[in-house]
Amino acid sequence: MLLVLGVRTLSLHLYKTSLMTGWLLLTLVVVLAFFNARKKLPFIPMGRASAWLQFHVYAGLLAAAVFLLHVRGRVPKGLLEAILAVSFVLVAGSGVVGILLSRDYARRLTSRGQEVIFERIPALRRRIRDRAEDLVLHSVAEEGATALADFHARSLVPYFDGARNTWLHLFESRRPRLTWNEEFTALDRYLSDSERECARELSELVRMKDDLDYHYALQGALKIWLFVHVPLTFVMLILGTFHGLLAQAFSAGLR
Repeated sequence: MLLVLGVRTLSLHLYKTSLMTGWLLLTLVVVLAFFNARKKLPFIPMGRASAWLQFHVYAGLLAAAVFLLHVRGRVPKGLLEAILAVSFVLVAGSGVVGILLSRDYARRLTSRGQEVIFERIPALRRRIRDRAEDLVLHSVAEEGATALADFHARSLVPYFDGARNTWLHLFESRRPRLTWNEEFTALDRYLSDSERECARELSELVRMKDDLDYHYALQGALKIWLFVHVPLTFVMLILGTFHGLLAQAFSAGLR
């Protein structure tokens, strides 16, 4: 409200408010871009990330208000201005999506297993796969039965080989867990007591793998979002700087 009142007052005094709001908007975008730089430098004492995130949200809302004042609620007519306006809308929209995702996913990730570093998930997945193979080989060597080995080759080898059920995890589906419970229940009737103990360990490994896939899906979605939001921000920053310099030059009488 104060911002709108200030702009209207300056406009009544014949001040070129479009220049003022334009440079203010560019300044806010530069400040917002520093949030990504702060995340890249965690070893430098620059305050808590949560405080920076909160500041990022409020600064983004202020930037949206300044943008509406700058374009005066109209669709820009020039090609550069239209491209710049579209890029701002895309950045602002992706920012809103990112805030919603990060808050929802952070809550969900803390409720599903231990915290896992995204880059370490493939190595942890291989460790689970190797442990499952050792269990099955040991069981076959002791019992001589092949029911567990057949189940492992048919169902577990493809499952342990990579990330699975990504879309289901994004939408918080419990179907993968229920499906595996049914699989192990159906298998149980063909197993000896010793094989059942091995099957229980395999079931626990499947649960651990499912948790890893869950973290991989949610953390991966956030990383994809960053690959969209951050480049768009810097494209908008370059276009905005060029647009601001042109506007400043023409306001000074350049032809």
